[in-house]
Amino acid sequence: MGATRQLDLRDIIGNYPDFPKDGILFRDVNPVFRSNDALKFIADEFHRRFGKVKVDAVAGIESRGFVVATALALKFGTGVIMIRKAGKLPGKTLKKSYDIEYGSAVMELQHDAVKEGQNVLVADDLIATGGTAVAASQLIQQVGGKVSGFAFVIELGDLNGSGRLRKMGHKVESLVVYN
Repeated sequence: MGATRQLDLRDIIGNYPDFPKDGILFRDVNPVFRSNDALKFIADEFHRRFGKVKVDAVAGIESRGFVVATALALKFGTGVIMIRKAGKLPGKTLKKSYDIEYGSAVMELQHDAVKEGQNVLVADDLIATGGTAVAASQLIQQVGGKVSGFAFVIELGDLNGSGRLRKMGHKVESLVVYN
């Protein structure tokens, strides 16, 4: 295996001023997902950054986190666990309410998705304030799992979500940080 190829994801991430409302600059990861080279880079780079961490499964946070989690699961040789919005998973689930930028939300995890003591790497496309990621961590721990770390493609650094996770003792890696 050769050295990890370098790719500047900033050149691929879309930028949409005043979306979804005036004053917001929306960072669009969809163009990244359309690029085979970018997906390979994401998987390789996170594998390099978390290579010494025990990872038994990768959890994706709905919905763009599913794409990142699948790429990472293939690289780590694991399965994917889905953390979804309320009402989207069948069977017995655990729910966690949390605050988001403009209100509140509820995430769910199937009660048997994580085995006792399983080490779970959590993946998502973007971290802002960290509310969703904290809720995901709490759900995983509630069913007996351990959070191996968090992998984000984009971080909105000014909102300090990654700092919030680090204060909880979690390893956090982001490929692109906007301040």
